[in-house]
Amino acid sequence: MITTNDLHSDEYALWLQFKNGDLKAFSFIYESYIGVLYNYGRHIFHDDCLVKDAIQDLFTDLWRNRENLSPTTSVKYYLFRSLRRRIHLATKQNNLFASMSEITFAVTGSNNYEEDIIENELKKEQIDTLRIAILKLPERQNEVIRLYFFEGFDFEEIAGILQVNEQSARNLFYRSINKLKQHLSLPA
Repeated sequence: MITTNDLHSDEYALWLQFKNGDLKAFSFIYESYIGVLYNYGRHIFHDDCLVKDAIQDLFTDLWRNRENLSPTTSVKYYLFRSLRRRIHLATKQNNLFASMSEITFAVTGSNNYEEDIIENELKKEQIDTLRIAILKLPERQNEVIRLYFFEGFDFEEIAGILQVNEQSARNLFYRSINKLKQHLSLPA
């Protein structure tokens, strides 16, 4: 059984290999995270070109400055935080406003065709309602929901990405959940 500590030590070893100039380690990091970075970037900012440029610049700078980078036990956390900072800097420089893009969900079905149709329609309605409620949240609340539920970050990591203390990240998360409950008319 692989533990969280094993994953952290594996990522630490991978990061060290990359920092020492191992092109395979760099390629592995790139291939492993390019998709989730792109999706996260698109949720931070809706400009496809800006997000792609920010990711390309991020990896170019990582390779160029690899020897001077800090060690990390979570490559994903390091990349998310770096990409978020790059996108926010780019949007400030261009004097643009950030917007959130649509969240997509996968729907799974059962073995009965008629039940599948009914279940998928109900799930689609629920998903659409939830998507609309999430999109109605203020940008920071939307982002904390995405980081927690869709990207699997804990509160300490979210605090680092958002550049706030951990308690502020928790408070933002719980305010977001309460706001979603209000939008969905659920009991608090």
